Amino acid sequence: MGDPKGFMTTPREEWPRRPVEERVRDWNEVYVPGALLPIINKQADRCMDCGIPFCHEACPLGNLIPEWNDLVSRDDWRAASDRLHATNNFPEFTGRLCPAPCEAGCVLTINQPAVTIKNVECAIADRAWEEGFAPPRPPERLSGRTVAVIGSGPTGLAAAQQLTRAGHTVAVYEKDDRLGGLMRYGIPEFKMEKHHLERRLEQMRAEGTKFRTSTVIGRDIGAAELRARYDAVVIATGATAWRELPVPGRELAGIHQAMEYLPLANRVCEGDLEVSPLSAVGKHAVIVGGGDTGADCLGTAVRERAASVTQLDIYAQPGAERDEDAEPWPTYPKLYRLSAAHEEAGALRTAPAADADARLFAASTLRFTGDADGHVRSLHLVEVDAQRRPVPGTGRVLPADLVLLALGFSGPDRADGLIDQLELVLEPRGTIARDAGFATNVPGVFAAGDAARGQSLIVWAIAEGRAVAAAVDRHLTGSSQLPAPIGPYDRPMRV
Repeated sequence: MGDPKGFMTTPREEWPRRPVEERVRDWNEVYVPGALLPIINKQADRCMDCGIPFCHEACPLGNLIPEWNDLVSRDDWRAASDRLHATNNFPEFTGRLCPAPCEAGCVLTINQPAVTIKNVECAIADRAWEEGFAPPRPPERLSGRTVAVIGSGPTGLAAAQQLTRAGHTVAVYEKDDRLGGLMRYGIPEFKMEKHHLERRLEQMRAEGTKFRTSTVIGRDIGAAELRARYDAVVIATGATAWRELPVPGRELAGIHQAMEYLPLANRVCEGDLEVSPLSAVGKHAVIVGGGDTGADCLGTAVRERAASVTQLDIYAQPGAERDEDAEPWPTYPKLYRLSAAHEEAGALRTAPAADADARLFAASTLRFTGDADGHVRSLHLVEVDAQRRPVPGTGRVLPADLVLLALGFSGPDRADGLIDQLELVLEPRGTIARDAGFATNVPGVFAAGDAARGQSLIVWAIAEGRAVAAAVDRHLTGSSQLPAPIGPYDRPMRV
């Protein structure tokens, strides 16, 4: 504990964002470059060394948060990096993308703003790269066993890195032309610049992990053939089967899934396209869905210079303070949060009729109407109560030339044939069934991440990847020294 009184004398200060007018003109990360390190030591000093760190329990990775907070406060960045990487393969990803359930579990947040755990984590990860504290760690010897990992999202990459470091020969198969899964084509550049991803991939290549892109298992390579080639297979394909909105007018042109829209914008940033064919430029865009994916669409549409952008959330606007009866500490509360995209939309008044920033809360879509050419032109909505029942007399019509559906995902996509070819058993909700050791009904085949857990957070994805790696290592060798931070049935803390 660097400063025993730090939590009493130092207020919370977060990594400042660049001015809205500046950052919406580019695709760079929203934060002021270099502005985190000058404040982070004092912020780490706010950690109370509370004795029973509930931040550990709130984080599925079991990050050693008080330890690396203390080390950062003392400027011991190498030791802080060692502690951080002991539990997290990719802290620069979580430090930028995770909603920080650890902060909700911070003991200080009982009566004060939480420690800026996420910012400290990001500062350590970035400093580790700058100072060379994250070199490749190839295995001392090879086991002679081979593993195929299907999917290169955070789960697949974490599993592959752990298994490679354990001495197994690992090949990662990715259906897209570039590695990273949703981190590559789902997460906008302004939330995480892709050079962070490329740097980790180069580290993994240097450690010995092999990568195969543009390869769809089930189509380009038969699932049974792949299973026969390797001693074990890990399915980490994610939950990419998007949810639909079955309302009248859904068939109109101009209505797209969020994950049809976001990858194209990312390809513009990659240099593959000059302009996205689904660009929101000059259009009245409406985003249906109030989650993070919807916010990603919002920030993207703002940068594409949409004529207007409105985001619909079927839930009522949450309060600014935790409801101690419904969501007591240390659970993760549903609060009114202002993401960078919402801050931008509010400052630029992209949706003048919205309740707050660009969002309309307690809003349910009734139908779409279009023009004579079959293109969407308006969205009809109604206000709903807490039970999602329409409130009479609250109908409204929004202009809509582009509608983006950000309603979440139900499980893995079966179109590639992987699930059916292996005859995998599925859970009633559509995810891949597995036992307490992450094993599916097919011998030697394991499932992890959103494909088996269902749609979740990046921090849970990495934890799943580390845990399934331990299970596969045990399957191949009879025992394992790899850490297994969670089990397949563990869930976030809830009331």
